[in-house]
Amino acid sequence: MSRYSRLTKPVAQDLLRLEVVRTERLAPHWMRVTLGGGDIARFSPMGYDQWFRLFLPHRGDSAGAGLERIPAKANKIFGYLGYLRIPDGIRPVMRNYTVRAHRAEGTSGGPELDVDFVLHGSGSTAGPASRWAETASVGESVVIIDEGLGFSPERGVDRVLLVADETGVPAVAGVCASLPAHASGTVLLEAPSPEDVVAFDAPDGVEVRWLVRDAEERPGAVALDALLRLGAPASDAHVFVVGEQSLPVAARRHLVGLGHPKDRISFVGYWRRGAASPAPRSERAQKEVS
Repeated sequence: MSRYSRLTKPVAQDLLRLEVVRTERLAPHWMRVTLGGGDIARFSPMGYDQWFRLFLPHRGDSAGAGLERIPAKANKIFGYLGYLRIPDGIRPVMRNYTVRAHRAEGTSGGPELDVDFVLHGSGSTAGPASRWAETASVGESVVIIDEGLGFSPERGVDRVLLVADETGVPAVAGVCASLPAHASGTVLLEAPSPEDVVAFDAPDGVEVRWLVRDAEERPGAVALDALLRLGAPASDAHVFVVGEQSLPVAARRHLVGLGHPKDRISFVGYWRRGAASPAPRSERAQKEVS
C-alpha cells in the first residue's frame, strides 16, 4: 500500500489479538468479517478511514503458532525483519485493511470491528486474504496493529470530494460515517458489478454516485473518468482519492492542474495492478504441484 497522505497516527500500536465473531456475505465481491473478543477493548476507534495491519493465520498452521511469534512493532523495519524470520510454513499473511465500523457493544456482548473484504477470484485463483475471508470460522484468531488515518480531518470535513474503486469503499464509507451532519459534497465510487453496489449512510448534503465498470475496464478507470468530467471542486473541499495506484496518482495530477490546493488533497494507492502481494512461498509451491 503506497500512502501519499500525511498520516494521523494512533496513540498506541500494540499487537492486538482478536477473534472472528461473525461473517456475512454482503454481495458477490464483498465479505464482511466481524472481529471481537481477545484484546478488542484495547482498540481505540478514530473513525474516518482508520486502517490497520492484519495478520491472518497460515492455512497450514491450524494451531496458530505463527500468530504467537509475531514480533512487537512488526509494522516497523526491525520488527518486520523479525516477522520474515518466522518459518514460511507458519508465517501469517500480512495485509492492510480498513475499519468499516466499530461498535462499543455488539451482539457478541462486547466491542466489535467490521472489516469488509473485496473478494478477488475463487479457490486457487483467490489471494490469501480473500480466500481466508470466504472461509473464516467463528473463533478463529487474527492479530492487528492499528495504523491510524490517511484521511486528514485537519484538511476539512465540511465540504468533501471522495473518490474510490471498490477497494476504497470501506474507507469512504467510514469517512462518510464520521462527517458532521451539515457536511456537503460528492462521492464517486466504482463497483465491479451492479450487485456489488452496497448502501451506506452519508450526510444528506453528500451525494453518493455509484459507477459500475465493464469487465474489460481497468479498475479505477470509470471513477477517474467521472472525476475528470466533474470539473473543479470548490477550493475549500477536502479531496480524498483511494484505490488502485493509477487512480489517486492521475486524480491528484488532474486536481493540481485545475489549481486545487495540494494541502486539500489526501490520496492513497491501496494496490497496484499486476503487482499484488504474493501468497506465502509454501502456498505458491502447493499450487505448482496441484
